[in-house]
Amino acid sequence: MSGLQCLASENIWFDKPLYDEAEKCFYEGANGPPSQESEVNAILQDIAKSRQNILQSLNGAKAALLPKARQQRPRNRNSSSHAGGDQELVTRMKSMELENHTLHKVVAEMRAALQTLENRVATLEKSPSAKAAPVQAAPVKQVQNGDDEDEDDDMDLFGSDDEDDEEAERLKQERLDAYAAKKSKKPALIAKSSLLLDVKPWDDETDMAKLEECVRSVQMEGLLWGASKLVPVGYGIKKLQITCVIEDDKVGTDILEEEITKFEDFIQSIDVAAFNKI
Repeated sequence: MSGLQCLASENIWFDKPLYDEAEKCFYEGANGPPSQESEVNAILQDIAKSRQNILQSLNGAKAALLPKARQQRPRNRNSSSHAGGDQELVTRMKSMELENHTLHKVVAEMRAALQTLENRVATLEKSPSAKAAPVQAAPVKQVQNGDDEDEDDDMDLFGSDDEDDEEAERLKQERLDAYAAKKSKKPALIAKSSLLLDVKPWDDETDMAKLEECVRSVQMEGLLWGASKLVPVGYGIKKLQITCVIEDDKVGTDILEEEITKFEDFIQSIDVAAFNKI
């Protein structure tokens, strides 16, 4: 008999909770009456010990029943797996049969539609109307020309071609005139540019309001002045920064600079800070 078996046969292991309780009561008596908190802790400890005892009992019962369960489970698993597999196989076979039937039906409908389309194409190819239509135009034109020739026999034979040429030329000229008139009505695109000008005064005593008034007094066709502001340059001197929009065909930057620099009493120089096409 091993040492573990000897210990297992001792009753002290089964009565251990009683010994623990007696030991606890001894220490509690030695330390005085227990407080409410100690009583709560004692209750919690008792509950924890009870849970541990229940778990141990359940584990022992499981260990005793485990060999029997292992012997019985394979049979149940085999039987249930066979039953479930058969049921799943039957279900799959039924779904495949249904899908196969549906596919056969779709293929039959497609074959019928294709056959109808082939019959219709064959009928159209055999019908004489499709082939005779373009051929009938030429004889009619010949007959008409023949009638015209019969009617023109009594007239000047050499003058008919000239009249036709004159009529064709007149129609051609009318179409050209109509196209030119239609084209002239369309608004032509006007090329414009946006300029940012830096206008510099002579010194800090220059009246900038008068300077701006002089700049804006420059007016010409195709010129439109925009916003402006004063930008510090240094030593108390400020320059006028002003925007304008010009039409490229009517106003040039050189002409604009010449017109602005005519006010020599206020303006020292002018620079184009930015030039953008619109």
